[in-house]
Amino acid sequence: MNRRTVLSSAWASCVGLIALEALPSTGWAALFSQADASSALRAALERGAQVAVRQLGATDGFLANDKVRIGLPDVLEKAAPILRTVGRGAQLDELVTAMNHGAESAVALAQPLLVQAIKGMTVQDAQRIIQGGDNAVTDYFTSRTRTPLGQKFLPVVSKTLDKLTITRQYNDLAGKASKLGLVQGDMVTVQDHVTQKALDALYFVIGEEERRIRKDPVGTGSALLKKVFGAL
Repeated sequence: MNRRTVLSSAWASCVGLIALEALPSTGWAALFSQADASSALRAALERGAQVAVRQLGATDGFLANDKVRIGLPDVLEKAAPILRTVGRGAQLDELVTAMNHGAESAVALAQPLLVQAIKGMTVQDAQRIIQGGDNAVTDYFTSRTRTPLGQKFLPVVSKTLDKLTITRQYNDLAGKASKLGLVQGDMVTVQDHVTQKALDALYFVIGEEERRIRKDPVGTGSALLKKVFGAL
């Protein structure tokens, strides 16, 4: 079974189990206690989060995926053509590779906090997820884990990037340009840029699967979902 199938099955179980609480006490819902449904829901969410972390944390989990591959900070990206003409292309390529590998290493730290968020889920949280839009699960994880995960990711990302000369040069120039008002918007360091992009990718992968399951729950092949949604 490939990763996408495992993740899809996990989300399928999650959505189906939450839906059971919305059914009357007769029919399929009568086959499950609320305690059993809640335990199974948490197990499904945990498995889905685990697969997402494993997918992004694999070798080239970012570099080989165009949807999450981390590019240069905007200011550096705009300057890239000029930098390449003066022989700095190899440094830029090295930086991109290091940024994506740094993100891989950081994502591996996400699992414990995601599990903690799952264990802290309330019945109200579950109801909001099933009644919410396509991003309800993603929003739940984001609201409870983005800030603490960012604090955990940053040192790992920095360890990978701090050794590169171009990282220091960019951060110094970006800081000076920001103080002089030469650029629009807030300037961020390369380390902050990668940290935020790594978080975006984590929630994106989870959200992508959530939207697919919501759009076609029967198409996942889950017998539970077929029973549940067939009774609604």
